Amino acid sequence: MITIVKSTALHGLEGQIVEVEVDVSKGLPSFDLVGLPDTSVREAKDRVRAAIKNSGFEFPIKRITVNLAPADIKKEGPAYDLPIAIGILAATGQLEPLRCSQYVYFGELSLNGSLRGVSGVLPNVLAARGACLYDVVIPVENAGEAALVEGMNVYPAGSLAELAGFLSGEKDIIPFKQDVKELLESPDGSKLDFADVKGQHAARRALEVAAAGGHNIIMLGSPGSGKTMLARRLPSILPDLTFPEAIDATKIYSLAGLLPPGRPLVTRRPFRSPHHTASTVSIVGGGRSPKPGEVSLAHHGVLFLDEIPEFHKDTLEALRQPLEDGTVTISRINSTITYPAGLMLVAACNPCPCGYYGDSVRECKCTPYQVERYISRLSGPLLDRIDLHIEIPRLSYEEIETRERPESSATIKKRVEAARARQRLRFASEENIDSQYVTLACNAQMSPKDVRSFCKMTKSARGLLREAFKRLSLSARSHDKILKVSRTIADLDGTELISESQLAEAIQYRALDRHLLI
Repeated sequence: MITIVKSTALHGLEGQIVEVEVDVSKGLPSFDLVGLPDTSVREAKDRVRAAIKNSGFEFPIKRITVNLAPADIKKEGPAYDLPIAIGILAATGQLEPLRCSQYVYFGELSLNGSLRGVSGVLPNVLAARGACLYDVVIPVENAGEAALVEGMNVYPAGSLAELAGFLSGEKDIIPFKQDVKELLESPDGSKLDFADVKGQHAARRALEVAAAGGHNIIMLGSPGSGKTMLARRLPSILPDLTFPEAIDATKIYSLAGLLPPGRPLVTRRPFRSPHHTASTVSIVGGGRSPKPGEVSLAHHGVLFLDEIPEFHKDTLEALRQPLEDGTVTISRINSTITYPAGLMLVAACNPCPCGYYGDSVRECKCTPYQVERYISRLSGPLLDRIDLHIEIPRLSYEEIETRERPESSATIKKRVEAARARQRLRFASEENIDSQYVTLACNAQMSPKDVRSFCKMTKSARGLLREAFKRLSLSARSHDKILKVSRTIADLDGTELISESQLAEAIQYRALDRHLLI
């Protein structure tokens, strides 16, 4: 007898329906899995056999063939355990086939028949909804994540026996509902606040500009000047995630299996800080079965690269495409997968190998050649993609011991949110109704066409930009970066035309263009 139950398969973040076809027939006892399964799917045979027996059902001593269709898509992970088990029980008449075919199933089976959570549930459930299948059965552990998808009936099951009782009508499983508003409004556990930062007024201002426009930023300064402290507090002044943004981030974390227990939704902007020994694959994604890397895990958030010159050169150069396009494309022989990478890059580095070039107290021991060689690890094309270059000076004793309480993150965040609101209004204004404008969220995402449309300057500002372009030998990309940053500064000031002073502030944030430190 042949039965068909449904599951899904993922290709990157996109999914499609998989039909689990089970045929139980007479012949020598065997259990064959076909349909391009990987090792973890092939191992399902042993898990399913033990789970069925230990759940009080009879495992057929017959010829069992399971086909995962379509057969040209690779099937990965243990999530097919549950649909295979249900298909076998339906094919042997222990469950009603018609009732079993009404649901989409995901879940890993333990040997005693209980269900374990699996990764990638959110994109899988979204794929089911896209195929107009609205009833899904998942492990209890994944119920909160699956219930984020609007319009779905999510049935959480704790074991194969419990689910069999539900499918036979002997038990009732109540669909799980999730209060999304409550999740989004849940308190942030972070205690990091800009009020803890002493001095560094120029750096605080630069980070406020970066947050208001979504700009990439690099900080240069001697050890102990506060670069890492400032970077780790940047998420505290970024606007809160919207629900669509939270879903985007959660899909990536779900696929990577990084959702924390009890937190089905990513409600705070991600902050990723990989070590400088991280490989290129771990940063941009990849592997034999391509998985998202740090640039994708930082989507809608911050990627912090501390001591950026210490990263491998190939790794840094691989960042150029994600920073430019907001996506990362991973190409393999069998497939090409694109992951989102709409991040803010925050980088920090010392100005030289010893760290004290230009320091006001300690003398640098490096030669000019060593300084030049150290900074040259950051290529010109990479620096072109970083909007703000700022220098972080050493704090004086008086600044450290001051009793003055700096502005809190909450105060700065209000100004950032006001600037972002102006940007959204501008990009969605009636005279600019266009699909590409509607998707813009901040000034850093503007295309050259958008820069020409939205970065209107006064006559004096235009003259200043012309002079800066000649003296600093700016590239076309650097020219546009300055205009984007000045547009953000004007938004913070609440003005529509970019003034000369606002443009001058944007130009001063190009420290590496001004003198390349030497």
